Amino acid sequence: MEHHPHSRAPVGHRPASEAESRLVEALSAGDERAFVEVVRLHAPSMLRLARLYVPSRAVAEEVVQETWLAVLAGIGRFEGRASFKTWLFRILTNRAQTSAAKEGRSVPFSALVGEEIDAAERSVEAARFRGPEERFAYHWTSSPERWADLPEASLLSRETISIVERAAVALPPAQRAVITLRDIMGWDADEVCELLGISAASQRVLLHRARTKVRKALEQHLASA
Repeated sequence: MEHHPHSRAPVGHRPASEAESRLVEALSAGDERAFVEVVRLHAPSMLRLARLYVPSRAVAEEVVQETWLAVLAGIGRFEGRASFKTWLFRILTNRAQTSAAKEGRSVPFSALVGEEIDAAERSVEAARFRGPEERFAYHWTSSPERWADLPEASLLSRETISIVERAAVALPPAQRAVITLRDIMGWDADEVCELLGISAASQRVLLHRARTKVRKALEQHLASA
């Protein structure tokens, strides 16, 4: 059987934890406090992820509202074979993709991954290295900034975080999705692979390319600070 290079390798499902199971029971019982807590925990991330698929914040907010309605209507069918978070965000991405299709923006995520993985990209510009005829050939001419040597306040400032977020928004779609989930929303690699349906190898390549571009933007910002 032929194996497409960008198809996902099997990733083990992470079942719902005991705490999630209790949460689902509370939601199924109509516990309003449980619902408020779930919204508090996940609504901002849901809106951020929806914005990766749809053209405006207003449409993203509609997608989030539709997702909550679907969750409340379908909570009784949650079986715990995947984590509650994965189940919730899978509903969100399905709703977002449906909405994007109505807007004429729907492209299969697997196609985006394939295009971005196949595209040749330099991790670092060739100009950052010495030429073959120079002393110390192929060594750095201008090495990357050592972020560990910079004041913590510089890295954590609101302006710096804004630079990172703007750089992420400018990335190609698949890279933007992966770095948003991993570095902005704090998901681990297995969760990202499961949600997006991509292989671990593709996830690593997309994340590396996205981080390289964001790092470049941040280096330029810090150098001018």
